[in-house]
Amino acid sequence: MAETYFAHAYIKGVDSQPRKTNIVAALVRDRYVADAVVILEHTPRRAARAVLKAIESANANLLNNAKVSIDPKTIRIARIFVTSGTRMRRYKPASRGRALPYEIISSNIFVEVAGEEKVKKAAEKADTKKPAAKKEKK
Repeated sequence: MAETYFAHAYIKGVDSQPRKTNIVAALVRDRYVADAVVILEHTPRRAARAVLKAIESANANLLNNAKVSIDPKTIRIARIFVTSGTRMRRYKPASRGRALPYEIISSNIFVEVAGEEKVKKAAEKADTKKPAAKKEKK
């Protein structure tokens, strides 16, 4: 039985509100990475680019940092969630010298992917031994 390996990526400070980004993240939750990439490439939302970047980063982390060979077909999104990032307070000038406050909220995206180890095939062929080379005496 193949063992499951995990890797994650955490993207901070995405210039999109968490509520909007979470809608995009919900589209690909619990899917295979290959399917999620296709879905996000055809999603007409600005947050889709950031979610796609996070998923591809986590996928690359799993493939490159695992000590064993991972089968790319088995990689799926184990967890994905969006949290609120930093808030920038701004003021909009209003009539009669007033200032109306508003906030620009950023998002943090966490993606964890899971993949299984490539299964090694049984002994392909019996070991074919080469005949031993004879030593020549001079």
